[in-house]
Amino acid sequence: MSKNSKLNFTNMRIVMNFRILVMLSFLLLAPVLTQAQTDKKADELKKLETSITAAKAKVALNERQLTISDSLITSGTQLIAESKTETRAVEADRKKLDKDNLVKQKSLTKLSTSKDKEESNKAKADLKDLDIQYKLDSKALSTRLKEATKKMSMGNANLTKGKATKKNAQDALKISRATLAAAQAKYDAASNSGEKTIGKDKKKK
Repeated sequence: MSKNSKLNFTNMRIVMNFRILVMLSFLLLAPVLTQAQTDKKADELKKLETSITAAKAKVALNERQLTISDSLITSGTQLIAESKTETRAVEADRKKLDKDNLVKQKSLTKLSTSKDKEESNKAKADLKDLDIQYKLDSKALSTRLKEATKKMSMGNANLTKGKATKKNAQDALKISRATLAAAQAKYDAASNSGEKTIGKDKKKK
C-alpha cells in the first residue's frame, strides 16, 4: 500500500470515528434534553395549578362575603319590619290604656265626692291604685317602644352595611372569577387540552 493510500485511509477512519462520536453524543443527549423539556413543562403546569388554586380560594372568599352581605340585608329588613309592627302595637295599646284609664278615673272621681264617706274613701283609694297601675303600664309600654326603636336602629345599620358590603363583594367576585377563568385558560393552553380543567367551578351566583 502506497504512502498516500495509507494517509487517505487514516483520514477516513478519523472522519468515521468523528461521525460515530457525534451520533453517540446526540443519542446520549436526546433523552436528557427531552427530560429537561418534560420537567420544564411540569414545572410550568404546577405553577399554573397553584395560580388556579389561589384564584379559586379568592372566589370562595368573595362568595362568602357576598353571602354575609345578603344575610345582613335580610336580617336588617326583618328587624325593621318587626320594629314597625311592634311600634304600631305599642301605639294601639297606649291609646287603649289612656282611654280605659280616663273612663275609670271619671267614674272613681265621681264616687269620691259621694256623701257616703265609706264609698268616698274607697273611691279615693281606688284612684290612687289606678294612678299607680297606669304609671306601671305606661312605663312598660315605654320600654317596649324603646326596644322597638333600638331594633329599628339595628335593622337600619345592618341594611346599610349589607348593601355597602354587597356592592364591594360583587365587584370583587367579578374580578376574582375573571382571574380564575384566565388562569384556567392558561392551564388549558399549556397542557394542550381543553378538557384538562382543574376543578373548574360550574356554579355561579
